[in-house]
Amino acid sequence: MDSPPVAAVSLVLLASFLLFFSFAQSSTIGVGYISKILEIQDRERALPSVQVAAARGVLQRLLPSHSSSFEFRIVSKEQCGGESCFIIKNHPSFTRRGAPQILISGVTGVEVLAGLHWYLKYWCGSHISWDKTGGVQLNSIPKLGSLPRLQDDGILVQRPVPWNYYQNAVTSSYSFAWWDWKRWEKEIDWMALQGINLPLAFTGQEAIWQKVFQQKFNISKEDLDDFFGGPAFLAWSRMANLHRWGGPLPQSWFDQQLVLQKKILARMYELGMTPVLPAFSGNVPAALRNIFPSAKITRLGNWFSVRSDVRWCCTYLLDATDPLFIEIGRAFIEQQLTEYGSTSHIYNCDTFDENTPPVDDPEYISSLGGSIFEGMQSGDSNAVWLMQGWLFSYDPFWRPPQMKALLHSVPIGRLVVLDLFAEVKPIWNTSEQFYGVPYIWCMLHNFAGNLEMYGYLDSVASGPVEARTSENSTMVGVGMSMEGIEQNPVVYDLMSEMAFQQNKVDVKEWIDLYSARRYGRSVPTIQNAWNILYHTVYNCTDGAYDKNRDVIVAFPDVNPNLVSMLQGRHHTDVKLVSRRAALIKNTDSYEHPHLWYSTTEVVRALELFIAGGDELSGSSTYSYDLVDLTRQVLAKYANELFLKVIEAYRLKDSHGVAHQSRMFLDLVEDIDTLLACHEGFLLGPWLESAKQLAQDEEQQIQFEWNARTQITMWYDNTEVEASLLRDYGNKYWSGLLKDYYGPRAAIYFNFLTQSLENGHGFQLKAWRREWIKLTNKWQKSRKIFPVESNGNALNISRWLYHKYLGNPDTYDH
Repeated sequence: MDSPPVAAVSLVLLASFLLFFSFAQSSTIGVGYISKILEIQDRERALPSVQVAAARGVLQRLLPSHSSSFEFRIVSKEQCGGESCFIIKNHPSFTRRGAPQILISGVTGVEVLAGLHWYLKYWCGSHISWDKTGGVQLNSIPKLGSLPRLQDDGILVQRPVPWNYYQNAVTSSYSFAWWDWKRWEKEIDWMALQGINLPLAFTGQEAIWQKVFQQKFNISKEDLDDFFGGPAFLAWSRMANLHRWGGPLPQSWFDQQLVLQKKILARMYELGMTPVLPAFSGNVPAALRNIFPSAKITRLGNWFSVRSDVRWCCTYLLDATDPLFIEIGRAFIEQQLTEYGSTSHIYNCDTFDENTPPVDDPEYISSLGGSIFEGMQSGDSNAVWLMQGWLFSYDPFWRPPQMKALLHSVPIGRLVVLDLFAEVKPIWNTSEQFYGVPYIWCMLHNFAGNLEMYGYLDSVASGPVEARTSENSTMVGVGMSMEGIEQNPVVYDLMSEMAFQQNKVDVKEWIDLYSARRYGRSVPTIQNAWNILYHTVYNCTDGAYDKNRDVIVAFPDVNPNLVSMLQGRHHTDVKLVSRRAALIKNTDSYEHPHLWYSTTEVVRALELFIAGGDELSGSSTYSYDLVDLTRQVLAKYANELFLKVIEAYRLKDSHGVAHQSRMFLDLVEDIDTLLACHEGFLLGPWLESAKQLAQDEEQQIQFEWNARTQITMWYDNTEVEASLLRDYGNKYWSGLLKDYYGPRAAIYFNFLTQSLENGHGFQLKAWRREWIKLTNKWQKSRKIFPVESNGNALNISRWLYHKYLGNPDTYDH
């Protein structure tokens, strides 16, 4: 057998070890329950030739220089031992010049591409991540004609469970809001290479609703303008949290998004994926009450509007037991079938996500669930309901009788639950496997697309296996349910791999090989740094949300006299409640940012990263990680600088306030300069992509306002009352720090100085008035920001390390 490249030898050894037991029957009880829908989907899947052509398209876009080196084939499950799998072998014509070298077979195009990724990862030492997180590392792949050979029999890797789910109901707004087809095509390629076969497909649904409500229920365009949210807030108008905020949507938006959705679905089907379409949850326009006055339509309560502003709060929900519910549900499913021409029969509906039923009687709850499903089934007799299980995590309403009533209201196998936060707070192990209902083990990991180095790798590497092998397991898949993507690539690399791992992964071994793959070579100092990161930032075991509340990006709206001066580790073992209610509090107290690790150790990791940098010059993956790690360290330092400002204020030390606040503001500008060194940390692309979807100047203004508002104030405010969701969507992006976060902090520090100079107390309301004015002005600004990186990450990181961290007493814990 020919030898693989030196850098890939250990990868091959690990791959062989991991795959030793890969050919095994691993079905759970839950897989048996969903066997009917799996059989239907297998029958209706695209032709093998179509899937192979789509897979080859991905290969051509990823690795055009080696497209002739691989042959792809679609095989039956019987050839895979009865399960979905991929098979990698030496091509029979391997030795013939110009012939393909590697033959990759799979049950669908997705398995074929997952096999390609596995080969590139473990035989060629390469790495694939999102462009914004460094993109691909393919330099380690040998030249054309010299690809590493496998053992004579090749390898066969089965899926332990059938489904690999992807997305959250709000990812469409936090990450996908402004995507065009070019960006979507890249994402679908990435999905397939990661083995994802069950993605949400929510784009363009407003166009479907527009046709349904206008043509079949006589709702006017004006009333629908009031119903839909703006482009950056569609996820929440879909969930009946708000209406009209950021709107109205122009007709061109409906039209272009529907065209985009058809392209998305076509590509997903071509690759053999199972896209999940939306279903009717009961959210209806206010005008429906007038057209159907006898319908059971309830006005919901205020969802985070500062003064219950009826212009965008308090939406309307149609009771699922009303006959009109089934009629609308059927119309929506049928209209999707008309527009798209096909369906994979799985529909997402989350009627009770942050909307508690009015009565806790189990019989009533059972009737609600039955009616919701009937609305789907009346439009598609093979419908399967996919439901987020988040409500069972936070809402005390859902005690065992109520939970059982909802879960058992649908025939077994026709409801699948997403255990949404399973890596931290799993539900399957406290609910008797969701009381016998099939579920998908999901990693939530990220809130609002915040940028923070964070994860629990040991849980990711073991949790899905423990759930699947537990007694009477009803697990049918794994999934990634993050609110925002394009961050922490190490976490998503490992989680994607768990879709094909039969056994728990040794993270210590895996992380050593990860750094070699990610950068294309093994650098001992970098490996040592990653071992520190594995045991610190990627070992969050405190059971807390990681909602980034760093002072820079979520500046405290607080009286300085109420700030606790406790420094050091801050563990928050929060009780799960509504995701936004728990994380955003309108309070005058200061909650320290989440800190679960020794900052001293992470500073040491940064030292090692910088020390190994000269060996990795020119690596985009290294540059991204270096910028992210430097940002992480300096952000925590900024939190402590803020406390020093407050301490000086309490001591009435005007000089100390001036000095420490100047240091803080200088640090914000310096971090902005650092972030400008990599495309993954720029504000410009977010704003420019929003404007590029606009058809005229008026739309440009509206779309840019949407984009700016989501990452700052988020929702409504008055002159002296900030949004209750302010900074929920915060980002560490160059441009945002220098143009908004820094000036906001400067206003606060100026009021501290004035307080000391004038001898009066801190003017909290005056501070609020000024920073709200700043924010509202920034939301309406048309200032243009760079879309390309500028600066050398290693040089700037070195400079910042010596400027701020050279003193060994900077961190004392």
